Order: sequence, then C-alpha cells, then structure tokens
Amino acid sequence: MKSAVLYFSLGCLLFLPFKANAQYHFDKPLYGAAYYSEYAPSDRLDKDVKMMKASGTTVVRIGESAWGLFEPSEGHFEFAWMDRIVDKLQKAGIKIILGTPTYSIPAWMAKNYPEVLADKMFGQKNYYGIRQNMDFYNAKYRFFCERIIRKLMEHYAQTPAIIGFQVDNELEARGVDNEDYFQGFKTYLKEKWHGDISALNKAWGLNYWGMDIYNWDELYRRDGVTSPSYKNEWERWNRKATADFLNWQVSIVNQYKRKDQFVTHCFMPAFQNIDQVEAFKQMQYPAINIYNPVQNSQDGQLIAYAGDYMRTVAKGNYIVTETNAQATGWDSKGQYPPYDGQLRQNMYAHLASGSNMVEYWHWGTLDYGQETYWGGLLGHDMEENRVYNEYTSTAHELDKIGKKLVNLNKKNKVAILFSHDSYFGLQFMPYTDGDNYPVNRLHNALYRQNIETDIIPCDKIMNFNQYSMLVIPPLYIATDSLLKKISDFVKGGGEVIMMFKSGFCNEESAVRPTKAPGPLRKACGFYYQEYSSIGTMNLKNNEFGVTDKAVNTWTEFLIPETAKPLAYIDHPFYGKWPCITDNNYGKGHLVYLATNPSEELLSKIITRSAKRADALLFNGKYSFPIILRNGKNDSGKQIHYIFNYSAVSTNIDYPYGKAIDLINNKILTNGCKINIPAWGVIISEEE
Repeated sequence: MKSAVLYFSLGCLLFLPFKANAQYHFDKPLYGAAYYSEYAPSDRLDKDVKMMKASGTTVVRIGESAWGLFEPSEGHFEFAWMDRIVDKLQKAGIKIILGTPTYSIPAWMAKNYPEVLADKMFGQKNYYGIRQNMDFYNAKYRFFCERIIRKLMEHYAQTPAIIGFQVDNELEARGVDNEDYFQGFKTYLKEKWHGDISALNKAWGLNYWGMDIYNWDELYRRDGVTSPSYKNEWERWNRKATADFLNWQVSIVNQYKRKDQFVTHCFMPAFQNIDQVEAFKQMQYPAINIYNPVQNSQDGQLIAYAGDYMRTVAKGNYIVTETNAQATGWDSKGQYPPYDGQLRQNMYAHLASGSNMVEYWHWGTLDYGQETYWGGLLGHDMEENRVYNEYTSTAHELDKIGKKLVNLNKKNKVAILFSHDSYFGLQFMPYTDGDNYPVNRLHNALYRQNIETDIIPCDKIMNFNQYSMLVIPPLYIATDSLLKKISDFVKGGGEVIMMFKSGFCNEESAVRPTKAPGPLRKACGFYYQEYSSIGTMNLKNNEFGVTDKAVNTWTEFLIPETAKPLAYIDHPFYGKWPCITDNNYGKGHLVYLATNPSEELLSKIITRSAKRADALLFNGKYSFPIILRNGKNDSGKQIHYIFNYSAVSTNIDYPYGKAIDLINNKILTNGCKINIPAWGVIISEEE
C-alpha cells in the first residue's frame, strides 16, 4: 500500500483523535518472548519456530531494534529478511507485536547527520555505539523516524498475525540538552506563562542572587541552575517532550493500523521519568518492562508495584513486554537465575496484577554484544534447558485455564498517591542521603499485609472518591486544588495516612508563606513552624507497642489543635512535640507521620488505619510470605491467587468461599486445608 508521506515539521504536531479503549480483545493471556532471529550466528529460524510451537508460545515481539537492517543505507529499505520471519511465525499461528525501531539509530545517520546525537548537560555528549543516544527533538531525526514508521506500517499493517505495534522502547529524556531541545523548553515556558516574564520571575523567586530575566533570550541553560523551581519545571518539560514524541509516533501508526490491532509502548517502573497518562492517551494497552529479584529475594512486590500503577494509567489491563527469564546483567557479575518454580510463579503474579500478556526478554541468549549475559529462555547453546522446560509446562498449563484469568478486573479500597513533582522536588531539596520519596516502601508495607492498592499519578489524576483509604508519600509539591481534594476526601469519610513535608510547597516549588502544612491545616489538625534532622531514635510508650529504634531521619515540631497525639520521641527536646497524630475531620480521619517510621512501626500504623477503613483482608490473618491477589474475570466470577513466596511448602486454611482450584481441578471450601508448594501458587474461581 502506498500513501502520501507527510513528514514531521517541528512546531506543528498533528495528533489525530483516537478512541483510547482497546479494540483488540484478549480471549486468553498471551505468553512468549522477544525474538531476534537476526542476532543468531547461523540461520535457525525454522528450529526456533518449531521450538516455540512445541513450547506453547503464543506471542513474540520483533523489530524494535532493527532500523539498521530495515534501512541499511539512507533511503534504501529492505524488508525481505523480516518478511521471512513474519511468514514463518504466522504459519505457526504465533501472534506478533512489531516495534518501531526509533530508539536505536543506524550508523549512516550518526555519520551523515551527527547533529541527531544528544548533547547532555555539563558538556557531556553521546556517541554512536549504544542505543537511545539521540536528540529525540531533532527535526532531522524525526524526519527519518516518520519515514521508517510509515514504511513499516505500509508494509506490515495488514499482516494478519500482527496484533499490535510497539512505538519506540523505554523512552525517557535521558539528559538530552541540545540547543533545539532548550529552545523547545523556552517555547514551552512562553506558552505556559503567556509571555509574562515578570510573573515567571516572581513565581520562581529569581530575584534571589539577582537572576531575574527581562527577555526570553536571557533564559539561561539548565547546567548551572540552582533554582528548585527551574529544575522542577525542566523535569516537567522532559516528561511533556517525551509524551509528545510518543503521541506523535502513535498518531502516525493509528493512520495505518487495523481496528483489531493495538498500539503500545513499554514503560519502565521508574515512573517519575515520564508522564504515562499523557503518553498513553492514544494507545490501547500500556506495556511495562519489569526485571524483578529472584532466588531468595523473590517476593512479587515489584511485579505488584508496577501493575498497580499501570492499571491506573490504563484504566484497566496492561501487558508485560519484558521480564527476566534467566539471569540478567550487562556483564557477568551478579548472575542469579530463578529457582525451580519461580518463572511460573512470576508469570501468574503478572496476571494477578491485571496483565493480559507476559513476554520474556528474550528467546535466545546473545553470543555477543553488551547484553551477552542477559539470559533468555534459551542459553548460549540455544537448546532445551531447565528454564525453557518450566516455561513450556507453564505455557501448556496457561493454555488450559487462561480463559478464566484474562481481563482481570480489580477494585481496590486503597490507593497510594504518586507525585512526579514531589519526587523531583525532594531530589533537588533532599532531607536525606537515602530514599527521599519512599513510595515503593509504602507499597511494600501494604503489599506484605495483603492490602491491595492502586497507585495514582496525582499530578494528573485527582479522582479518588472510589477508595476508602489513601496513603500519601511526602507530598512536598502540590497545588491548592490537590490539597483541597485530599481534605475533602477526609471530610467525606476517607482514611488517610500522610507523611511529613506534605503541603509544604506550591506547584512552583516555592514554600507556602504560612504555617505548615498550609491548606492541609484543618484536615491535619495541627500546625508547625520548626523541623529537624534526627538520627535513629526511640519512642515513648505508645499504642503501637513499638519503642526501640522506631523513628529516624526527620521530625516536625507539631502543635496540635484538634489532632490527637499518638506517639512522642523519647528525647528531652524532641519529645515535647508529637511525631504521629490522628485527626478526626468531618466523617474521616487523617493520620500524619511527622517522622520517618521503622518498618515495624509503619506496618502497625497501616494496620490500624486499614482496619478503620475496612481494607484489611481477613483482619490481617495472612501476611507475607503468603500473598493474596484478587479480581473478577470476564464471567464476573471472583478469581483468587494465593502465592507462597518461600522455599518451604506451606499449609493454610482456605480463606474464601466455595471455589474450584483451577490448576488441580479440586473443589475448595472455606476453611479447608490447602498446601501451597515452595514458590507455588493456588488459583481458584468462586462458583
């Protein structure tokens, strides 16, 4: 199929309207791997496809790194090599996701157009020889991007086996700071501030050290900037620019794709580095690449963390485009392959969080290159092995029960608020040398008590009325409207656990010139004017029963107005002020942590609030290493996953109503004894 090629022009982005709801329907979860026949030292395509078919592989991802093969010289395109791969896969009944290869540019582009390579802050420069080394804002680069995307779509969009297209790969700004990118930032600021430089000077406090600008040409580069306001706005620009780039690619793909095909992008669990909500708005399924710890460290938490965020972005299900098969690494240090049973357990953990597909990176381990030791399903010998055999048995098991597990619908009572702005604001003004934005720590504390949660990017999404409980990491930067939403949530009957430094700065990273916590004062029931860094300290006797080494790092000198003190530091000075409070506000409660709690204390604080919010499953009877995950399937029936994240077989009382054990085909009744093998899982469907 031929079409007129409308090449990209900077300053003129055309995003075609497109319905975001998925039109591709998953009738069962897909299971497979990224596949690169072109990497093999000899032609083994037929053997690979035969092994895939025998293993039960249902999907592969191809092409996202192959620009140099699709276009070996400028303007010369070759597709025959990929046509052969696609044809073999299609004849074997294996579904395909085709990637646009824009994240790894061909050598001719770097040689002939060196301006496409990224300049970075502080005089650093990217060179050719690694992926993701380009200035993605560069007009010449985007010209070539659009051309290769259109050529690929013209050639492959009508291929029946291709069910979806992946645009780019793990996109982040990655420190790009070319002149055109900086000029884009300047234009972005002009538009945001409607050309009013004086308003920007005032909001950012540029009077400090006399750094005001009086015309836009005086705007200085990011390299030497000390202003937290400038730094945080630069991060917003990074997120906007990357989202715009993805949306631009998707708008091209959407002109060609069939209605029964989807578009996706593989995000990373470093959620702060890109605006997933904006980037996803034209896609049908978001994807996530998750490399989780295994062996004795396998606990499923990172899988749940990523899924709990991506479900919110997707407003439904998502897919996994990469996860670890064998050991991973850019060298041979730290090679830890999974124990027996862990590959299977992790696959079901992805499904339990709402994924409709699990793909490994990758099919066969490379014999050369940077990722020589990033193991695939097959090892360097490319023969059957322990991991491949477990993958095969798991695929055949999934084939039997997968229709019961696909399109899992999860309705949770608890949400964590994730703030991109607060994450970066606290990197620029840290209170510790360690983790300044402990969202993952909070998620882990909930996860280990089997309190399922959604993670909401609250810079973009402020609707959380469907929850009974919110858990809030330090909300250091927030608009008045977001803080009012939280206050109204409490007033209306919600339960909130909020960490220190919340409400401190406005959206421009400027401290609110009022007693902290500013607009949250009534909901919190206190104010404070002082704070201090601290070491590890004990608490006086308290209702949580935790005293030794209970708090550390930071404390605020809270002066209660309506709040009830729950704990005091055992110290002659700091002990004058409560460090944990509970305030009744309207119909709800806000528990405030003015200090950093130990793991034990945090767990007990969460237990207390979860009971009050009716969010503690089975009154906390089951906790890690027994992990429970739940949802409804396409038939509206409850699906229950019970994981044993330990090396020891465990017996428990089955906690749910009458159900069928889908794997073992046995009837389960409430209270009956069940055995969960080491690194095992029980999956039941309620009748």
